[in-house]
Amino acid sequence: MKKILFSIILLIIIIVTALIFIKPQKDNKLTKVKVAEVTHSIFYAPQYVAHKLGYFEEEGLDVEINLVSGADKVTAAVLSGDVQIGFCGSEATIYVYNQGEKDYLVTFAGLTNKDGSFLVSREKYDNFTLDKVKGKNIIGGRKAGMPEMTLEYSLKQNGIDPKKDVNIDTSIAFAAMSGAFIGGTGDFVTLFEPNALDIEKQGYGYVVASIGELGGEFPYTAYNAKKSYIENNPKVIEGFTKAIQKGIDFVKNNSDEKVAEVISEYFPDTSKNDLIKIIKRYRGIDSWMDTTYIDEEKFNHIQTIMENAGELDKKAPFDKLVDNSFSKK
Repeated sequence: MKKILFSIILLIIIIVTALIFIKPQKDNKLTKVKVAEVTHSIFYAPQYVAHKLGYFEEEGLDVEINLVSGADKVTAAVLSGDVQIGFCGSEATIYVYNQGEKDYLVTFAGLTNKDGSFLVSREKYDNFTLDKVKGKNIIGGRKAGMPEMTLEYSLKQNGIDPKKDVNIDTSIAFAAMSGAFIGGTGDFVTLFEPNALDIEKQGYGYVVASIGELGGEFPYTAYNAKKSYIENNPKVIEGFTKAIQKGIDFVKNNSDEKVAEVISEYFPDTSKNDLIKIIKRYRGIDSWMDTTYIDEEKFNHIQTIMENAGELDKKAPFDKLVDNSFSKK
């Protein structure tokens, strides 16, 4: 009887021990992927949805999202191998390619459909028109960055010379723009959410226009990786793209309230009511792509904006810089 009891206890110990060691082995099947995001914004809601709801894990990926402010710094992180995937404006991949980098960056999935910044005015206008910026100072962001170039393009499209009719301040770092405006610099500033709403709530300014609506549609923020990484890890790129598409589908097919509920932990300093307002604001300007597929005409619009800003000497080839093979059209 004692032998039988001992055997049963031993068997239980073996089973429990096996279960303890089996669980980590299952987790280890996930491929670790580091992503550098250019800024942390509700503008990227589908990405956080994919992360929160386990869409990456469903594709066998353990994704870590790191904030690396500035598209130039994102590309540097990808090129150095510190991260595998960059998330920033597509202009960054064009700069890298035109600089002659052999293992250049290839964009494989898009997320946002247009610029996500809003023009915030220090003065309140009942019926704002863009000509009100003439003779004023605008905090525009980093020179040659997509937000600043889209601002210039939008002004020019509305008959305003960005070099003569206004003063665009490009000396202030992206992360410091809100603080500079609150401190009294500039008559206008371009801000992403939740910063734009925060300025409104504090009474320092008023959102008067969407730069996205003014600048037109193009893959404003997209995912890229080194050409060699994509070639050597197609399953990772495919799975990542599928997860982002699931995130887009969720945001498109669910209410602002539901999306806010899912991504709330990524924005602990933003109330749920404010999250809802911001998601509604971004949905209202059709911020997110329907699919991760990047249209050639829209990609070329980026280069038009860059040329307009005097930041592009020659256009880069779409077929080399964009790989749509992982996306559904």
